[in-house]
Amino acid sequence: MSAATDTTPEFDPAARTDPPGRGTEAETLLAYLRYHRDTFRWKTGGLTGEQLAHAVPPSDMTLGGMIKHLALVEVSWFDEFFAGADASAPWASVDWENDPDWEWRTALDDSPVQLAELYEHCVQVADGVIANAIVGDGLDALSVRAAGEPEEPFTLRWIMIHMIEEYARHNGHADFIRQSIDGATGE
Repeated sequence: MSAATDTTPEFDPAARTDPPGRGTEAETLLAYLRYHRDTFRWKTGGLTGEQLAHAVPPSDMTLGGMIKHLALVEVSWFDEFFAGADASAPWASVDWENDPDWEWRTALDDSPVQLAELYEHCVQVADGVIANAIVGDGLDALSVRAAGEPEEPFTLRWIMIHMIEEYARHNGHADFIRQSIDGATGE
């Protein structure tokens, strides 16, 4: 199949699982993160490269750029920042200082299948880090790397909540962009 006819995988919104009303803190945070990931998969599912490159002026934000951005955010926070791993491909070779929006800009060069595969790979890596931390020190586990003022590590809890916030914000963007592409709406 040529890149011109490739699409991102379809996602059935009925496959999303609502977070539990009575789960433990870890179960609840994981469920909300998965729910938001699935909402994002729904909003970006079944789209062509042309559709993924669609922007709603005056913004230049695209769904393709958002897929690549969230892939980066997954591995940056969980694998690199929390677990202390070195950046992996394609992120390791980026000159972030001179091209801070690289993932947004270069998504136009990737096919829908490439974007979806990159995203799923990064989610899988993040899930592995989360699983290892949960069986270790749990949500109180501290990141290997530190940041902020004063510079200090973050708990896994903080990073998971931050990621839920990141997805919630971008799912709103995705909903707006998706509706402008084909009229599809929904939470």
